[in-house]
Amino acid sequence: MNRILIKQATVVNEGIIKVADVLIVNDRIERIAHRISDKNATVIDAEGLHLLPGVIDDQVHFREPGLTHKATIYTESRAAVAGGVTSFMDMPNTIPNTLTQSLLEEKYSMASQTSLANYSFFMGINKHNLEEALRTNTEDVCGITDDGLYFNNDEGILANYPDFLEQLFSRSETLVALHCEDDAVIRSNMHSCREVYGDAIPFRLHSAIRSEEACLKATKRVLEIAQKYRNRLHIFHVSTHAEVQLFDRHVPVGKKRITAEACVHHLWFTEADYDRLGAKIKWNPSIKSELDRNVLIQGLNENRIDIIATDHAPHTLAEKQGNYFQALSGGPLVQHALPAMLELYHQGKLSLQKIVEKMSHHVAEIYRIIDRGYIREGYFADLVLVDLNKPHTVTNENILYKCGWSPFEQETFRNTIVTTFVNGHSVYDRGQFNEASKGMRLRFSKYR
Repeated sequence: MNRILIKQATVVNEGIIKVADVLIVNDRIERIAHRISDKNATVIDAEGLHLLPGVIDDQVHFREPGLTHKATIYTESRAAVAGGVTSFMDMPNTIPNTLTQSLLEEKYSMASQTSLANYSFFMGINKHNLEEALRTNTEDVCGITDDGLYFNNDEGILANYPDFLEQLFSRSETLVALHCEDDAVIRSNMHSCREVYGDAIPFRLHSAIRSEEACLKATKRVLEIAQKYRNRLHIFHVSTHAEVQLFDRHVPVGKKRITAEACVHHLWFTEADYDRLGAKIKWNPSIKSELDRNVLIQGLNENRIDIIATDHAPHTLAEKQGNYFQALSGGPLVQHALPAMLELYHQGKLSLQKIVEKMSHHVAEIYRIIDRGYIREGYFADLVLVDLNKPHTVTNENILYKCGWSPFEQETFRNTIVTTFVNGHSVYDRGQFNEASKGMRLRFSKYR
């Protein structure tokens, strides 16, 4: 029997910070109290450390199957637990795209053998598989998405096809998560830039090409249709101050029919960083202005924006080379998401309670994940111990992504991830991994 007693940790949970002992028995939290004695437990002295619920990242691209030269479920889940991420939800733009229930189950089978973190996989949707997507089991699968996919062969994303969205929202009984940018606006902006620069478009113009207008126009279109049917809609990676104002701050997250997220890169970088980092911060949607970043943070604090995710999308360094058109969009983030957000705590921009709320509690609420996302008796022991007063610098030597690079390289964070527990097992501790146990498939309430 696995018994672990975490002693005198500073627990951050459900808006409260307090010193407590936490007893883990097998894969669950057995007891939380000011003082616990258990002579049969392995004792971990956590005095001076903060204990948080493990991060649940609802948007990653772990690239398996078909793109394993960039990443695998094993390599990226290993990086995830080193960063305090205990559960992830993976996107369908693998090769082949996850557009059938059988392909979806194949990904679950892969993860069961190799993932160090808990896992779920989105069912992909495009023009040709509506009926197949609607068969998705809401208790076993996190949701349906078009993220990373084209709607019709090589053309567009779902947000640009209102007639199809009407069909989807009128029939779907699960959560639908969408990437919102307007293709026509992007094409027009791209044409204007190309007329001036040819192929040598500066990376700093990425925010002008994938502009506020492109995001706002598509998001408004999708929201209007979703509100008509009161379906469960989740908007991925909101990136503009104008979009933030579209979301309700008064309804509790558990009662919202429409929810939204901000991503780590949009909360950290601004368009001023393009000249320094170039393609390394080329994401879709684009990183935009300092105003946009500040209002996204404000939106988190006001509860207009419900969660924080990574959109972890690794490419090899070779794939990030070349001109604007050659360098692929996306980058690795899952190992450094929590350290970066804890740095925002040090900067006075987010409280510890808000970070825990947006990276754990609310993700569990939005997706109706069973028994995870909180430090509660009876819940799975997905936990992370952090030292808020032990700085560490991101270097080539400690980056764990298979692609081997990070946009945070040479950044010093004033915190360190000490230990990560997944289902009660210490899978990462002070730079060492215990890979004897694997993560579990996430389970969800039937009704979203």
